[in-house]
Amino acid sequence: MISLSLAEIAGIVGGAMHDIPDPGVAVTGPVVMDSRQVRPGGLFVAFAGERVDGHDFAAQVIEAGAVAVLAARPVGVPAIVVPDQVAALGALARAVVARLGTKVVALTGSAGKTSTKDLIAQLLQRHGPTVWPEGNLNNEIGLPLTALRAEATTRHLVLEMGARGVGHIRYLTELTPPEIGVVLNVGTAHIGEFGGRERIAEAKGELVEALPAHGIAVLNADDPYVSAMAARTKARTVFFGEAENADVRAENVRLTELGQPAFTLHTPSGCSDVTMRLYGEHHVSNALAAAAVAHELGMPVDEIATALSEAGTLSRWRMEVTERADGVTVVNDAYNANPESMRAALRALVAMGAAAKAKGGRTWAVLGEMAELGEDSLAEHDAVGRLVVRLNVSKLVAVGGREAAWLDMGAKNEGSWGEESVHVSDARAAVDLLRSELRPGDVVLVKASRSVGLERVAAALLDDEGVVACEGGAATR
Repeated sequence: MISLSLAEIAGIVGGAMHDIPDPGVAVTGPVVMDSRQVRPGGLFVAFAGERVDGHDFAAQVIEAGAVAVLAARPVGVPAIVVPDQVAALGALARAVVARLGTKVVALTGSAGKTSTKDLIAQLLQRHGPTVWPEGNLNNEIGLPLTALRAEATTRHLVLEMGARGVGHIRYLTELTPPEIGVVLNVGTAHIGEFGGRERIAEAKGELVEALPAHGIAVLNADDPYVSAMAARTKARTVFFGEAENADVRAENVRLTELGQPAFTLHTPSGCSDVTMRLYGEHHVSNALAAAAVAHELGMPVDEIATALSEAGTLSRWRMEVTERADGVTVVNDAYNANPESMRAALRALVAMGAAAKAKGGRTWAVLGEMAELGEDSLAEHDAVGRLVVRLNVSKLVAVGGREAAWLDMGAKNEGSWGEESVHVSDARAAVDLLRSELRPGDVVLVKASRSVGLERVAAALLDDEGVVACEGGAATR
C-alpha cells in the first residue's frame, strides 16, 4: 500500500484513534485480515467471525510488526476504531486508488472470472507492474484488500467483481472505479439467489454502467445477454468471441491431443496463432477477453499470442492437471461448479481422455453438488448426469447427498447404466472406491461447488504416489 499515516487513515475511514502514541506513524506494509499474513509496517483488519474473533489477535499482530489494528472496539494496542470495518476498508481502498492513477481493469461473469483474471494479469504484467487478486477475492472485503496492495509504481490493477444480488457490483465499482470493464457471460450460477438470468444480467451489467465515457466495455459477442449490455454504457464497446462481428475473435478453434485449445487470434491490428497450456475449449473465450483488454492497452498481437500460449494456472483447484507416477492423471477442478462450468469441464475431460481411452485407459467424472441453483437444481443435476453418458465418459462417481443422487439418476436414466455410475456418501467413500478401481492410463476429473470440498479427493489421490509435472502448471514431486 502507499504510505499513509494513522491520522490520515483515521480521517479517511472516519475512525477514532485509541492507544496510538504517535498519529504520524505511517502504514507502509500490506493491509490484511489474516493474522498469519501480517508484515512489518502493515495494518490488520479485525473481523469477528463465527469461530474466530480477529480482535483476540490484536496484541499478537502488533508484536509481529503491524502498525495498528482497524477494529470495532478498543483492543489495548494501537487501533483505529470504526463502527463498520467493511465500510472502512472500502473507504480506504477508494481513497488509495484515487491517489494512484493506475489503470483499473474490472471483470465479471457467471463463469470463468478467476481464470480470465489470471490470464489478463499474465498478459499485462509484461507491460508494467500489475496487481491482481489471489484466488477469487471478489466481494466487498476481498476487492478492497486487493486494491490496497497497489503501490505508486503499479501500472495495472486487475479486479474481479462478484455478485449475489442486484447492486453488489455497483457498490464495488464505487470503491474502485474501472476504466475497462469486461463481462464474460450470463449463466446460471447463483440463479437460485437472483431469481432468473434476466436478474443476473441486470446485476452484471452494473459494471459497464459504471464506466466513464472515455472507458472501454469489453463484451462477449457470443452471449446475447452480454452483447445487449452495449446499450447500457456510455463507454466505447469492444466485442470478443467467435462471432464474425467480434472485434477480437478466434478462428479454427480446435483441441490438441492433450485437450489444450488452439486457435488463430484475430484482432483489428492483425492475427497470430495460439496454443494454450490450459485445458478445455472454454478457455478460448477467456483468452479472447484477455486479448481484447491487452490489445486495447497497446499490446501487439504477436506478443498477446505468445503470452496466451505461455500462460499457466495461477489459482488453485481450477483444471489443475497432474499425472501420477503410475500414469493416472488427476484433473482437480474442485474450486467451484455451476452448470456451464460443469459442462465445459466434462468436455475437457473427454478431450484429454481420448488418447488414453485408445490405449485402454478410462475417463472418470467425480462430481458433486452444484450449489445455489434454487428450483432448477434437480433438472440441472439430472442434465449433467445425462451429459456424462452422452459424452461417453467411462465412469461417474456422484459424491454427496440429494443432489449427487440426482446426478446418478440422470446418468442411469439416460444410458441405462449400472456399475458405470456410482453414488457415494462423501469424499472418503469416493477415495476408497477410486483407490480400488483406478488403473494406469485413467483420467479423473474432480469437480463440485466449493462447499462440497471435493479437493480432498484430488489431494488424496495425489498423495498416494509421486507425481510428475504436466503442461499448464502442475506441481512436480
